[in-house]
Amino acid sequence: MKVVAYFRVSTAAQGRSGLGLEAQREAVARFCQGRACEVLGEYTEVESGKRNDRPELAKALHHAKVTGATLVVAKMDRLSRNAAFLLTLRDSGAKLVAADNPDVNDMTVGILAVIAEEERKAISARTKEALQAARARGVRLGNPNGAGALRRAGKGNQAALEAIREAADRHAADLAPIVQHLRSEGHHSLRQLASALNERHFRTPRGGTWHATSVKNMLARIGGAT
Repeated sequence: MKVVAYFRVSTAAQGRSGLGLEAQREAVARFCQGRACEVLGEYTEVESGKRNDRPELAKALHHAKVTGATLVVAKMDRLSRNAAFLLTLRDSGAKLVAADNPDVNDMTVGILAVIAEEERKAISARTKEALQAARARGVRLGNPNGAGALRRAGKGNQAALEAIREAADRHAADLAPIVQHLRSEGHHSLRQLASALNERHFRTPRGGTWHATSVKNMLARIGGAT
């Protein structure tokens, strides 16, 4: 079985860190090992699933078409969460397979396309509700008082460290309900939580992106380490 692999992450931070990509590559690798696939090429896109104009996906589809290969993705939502777009791909005659559901056929692609779109809408609605609830409780999202700001304010080293720790504690407490919400959605591992926080545009106490280690530190502050 000849295949062309396609991977997609939503943010540049995930693309640089490998968050999300590693799991996709592992899923596709397991699928290919189980079926003795010949991988002809790999294409990686850093783009929202809402957008349909994706050059790397176009290249992957063309590569698969001219070689008679099957386009393989880790999950169908890596192609898109837009039902019309997925149905257009199906009707184009492209051979598609998702590693997590390799028995999908033309009929079930249509069903999964609708489910993927509804999931996208539900994620957006839940995120907005969580943000509104956090703001209603007086939560300040983001942290304008990083180490650089404290130094510029003329605080001494010890005082600055204490202030940074206090700010990190407050930030962790602010994010505690967000973490609880993400866990209810099935994000349990450190990497899953980091990926979900980045996708929803939450930032670390110093305004950076989340990684497994920073999530672990944050959970330790709120007593919820995994």
